[in-house]
Parts: sequence; C-alpha cells; structure tokens
Amino acid sequence: MNTSFTFSGQLLKAALLRESTDIHFSPFPSATNIYFRILGKRMLYKKITPQHYHLLLSHYKFISGMDIGETRKPQNGAYQYQQNNASYSLRLSTLPLNNMESLAIRILPQDQQYSLQDLFLFPYQVKRIKEWIANRSGLILLTGPTGSGKTTALYTLLETILKEKSYQTITLEDPIEKELQDILQVQVNEKAGVTYQTGLKAALRHDPDIIMIGEIRDKYTASFVFEAALTGHLVLSTLHAKNAVGTIQRLLEMGIRKMDIIQTLIAVASTQLIPLHMPNTVQKRAAILELLEGEYLEKAVKGVDVHDFQLETFEKLRRKAFAYGFINEETYHETK
Repeated sequence: MNTSFTFSGQLLKAALLRESTDIHFSPFPSATNIYFRILGKRMLYKKITPQHYHLLLSHYKFISGMDIGETRKPQNGAYQYQQNNASYSLRLSTLPLNNMESLAIRILPQDQQYSLQDLFLFPYQVKRIKEWIANRSGLILLTGPTGSGKTTALYTLLETILKEKSYQTITLEDPIEKELQDILQVQVNEKAGVTYQTGLKAALRHDPDIIMIGEIRDKYTASFVFEAALTGHLVLSTLHAKNAVGTIQRLLEMGIRKMDIIQTLIAVASTQLIPLHMPNTVQKRAAILELLEGEYLEKAVKGVDVHDFQLETFEKLRRKAFAYGFINEETYHETK
C-alpha cells in the first residue's frame, strides 16, 4: 500500500500541475491507461501494469470510503486532498467491467475564487442572468453536458449575489461539491433519511429567500424542483441538456406539464465551454450561453421553432466569438 500511496501522490501532483479536471483509469488485460482531462480534452498520461492498478484501485477505494471487497456494483466515494496549502475535494466513482473495474476521479478545487466575468465570455449575458435573480419566486435553470461548468457557475452566481445583497440561501446537494460561505448547505443522504423532500421541508422552516438544488437527475427530482419553486421561493438548479430548447424537451419528457413550465420557469441558461486563443494570455476556457426566457421560452414550450426568431444560438455566439478574436478558426469549427 506504501508504493500505491507514493504513486497516488505523484499522480495527483501531476494532474494538478496540468490543471486537470478529471483522472480516468481505463483497465485492459495487458495494461491500464491513465488519462487526464485538460481544457475539456482527454490526454494519455501514463500506462501501468494490471497488478499496479489493482493495488492503486484498492488504495483509492479505501481512502474514499468505498467497500474494497465489492467489485460487482458501481460505487462512489470522496476524499479531501491538500497540496501546497490548497484544498481539493476528490469525487471517485468505480464502474464494474468484465472481471475488472474502471475508476474516475473528479478534481474539485475548494479555494479557487471566480467572478462571473471569469467564467462567461460575454458581459451582457452575465448582466442578464443577474437580472433574473431579482425575481422573488420561480425557477432558473443552468444546463449543459457533463463538464460544462454548470455547478461552478451556479456556485459563483450565488456567491456574487450574496456579496451584493443579503439573502437567506439554502442548498440541497448530492454531493456537496464545494463549501460556501454564508450559505446553508444540506447534504442529501437517502440512506440516512435525508431525502430531497425531507430536506426541502426542513429548509422551508429556515425562511429561505433562495433555494439551490444541485441537479435534476430524474422525473422524481424534476417534480420536486418544480414543487419547490411553487412554494413562493426562488429556486436555482442544473440539468443535463444539449442546448436551451433541449432543456424544455427534457422537462417535458420528465413529465412536467407545459403550463407548469410556463408559469414556473423564469429562464434557462445553457452553457458551452470554448477554449480561448488570445495572444499573450494564459490558455483557458470560457462559457457562452444560450439564454431562453420570456416569449421565446413560452413559444419553445408550445413547440414553436424559436430558432426562426432572433434567439442567440451557440452557432451565432461562436461566430461572434470568432469575429471578436476570442477563438481561432480551428476552435470555431471544432465546437460546431
């Protein structure tokens, strides 16, 4: 286990040095490939022997609270990691394969502070999202694929709002990805009896102004989120969807009634991360947003093709980013 501990430390240091967001272990009979996800791209870091991987996997399962002996079921675990006075939350998950298990590690920096201007490319879109928060009730959704920065954006939005005005803010999360100041965070734990329903009932007794629900994952959670928004509070949440109109389709597929969407949903901000290529700057990514609200949102719910109107789609936004020199031609075509 000592060798595994040493290699684990070296591996995490290498991943952090490259500003990786994820580490993937792909086991095969001859070798296990280790990949880093950097700026959205998966890059091979190293190959190790199956024996070495088995020891490393046992080490990670042990320190993250998983059952080392369980190999037939998917498992999730968490581990707090410190390096150079910086704190990171590691979210680990295993996936059973044929006679082996794969492992994925999500790296969540706990000390990094972002501004909305750091995260989003166009300032006018930041201004519009902040205006949505003036609503005292209803639902605001941040949507996009896995790894598009939805949760980071949601956390940053909450932190920005609380710097400008005092709101009683309560989150229901599974899991809590980052500890926030001045926000009451509730860890949903079905096994311990802390469900979204019991968490919401308890949260409502704390007189919240804003309720944040980590992610809409299924029909049950979708119904719950809309129920929370109907209590007369402002609710923020995230959902996996390809684009803004796709968000509406997903809600309908989850059984949410059209009238409930129209009456409850304030707006949708669908995110897409694009790598910036500006001279003399550190390479980074920023988000462009499809914003769906008001009459466009209602038309989308009713099945009208809002792309025929002046809706700023990802295609139009990428074209604008290219015209302004934020991205190069290769990136423009890559992200189409």
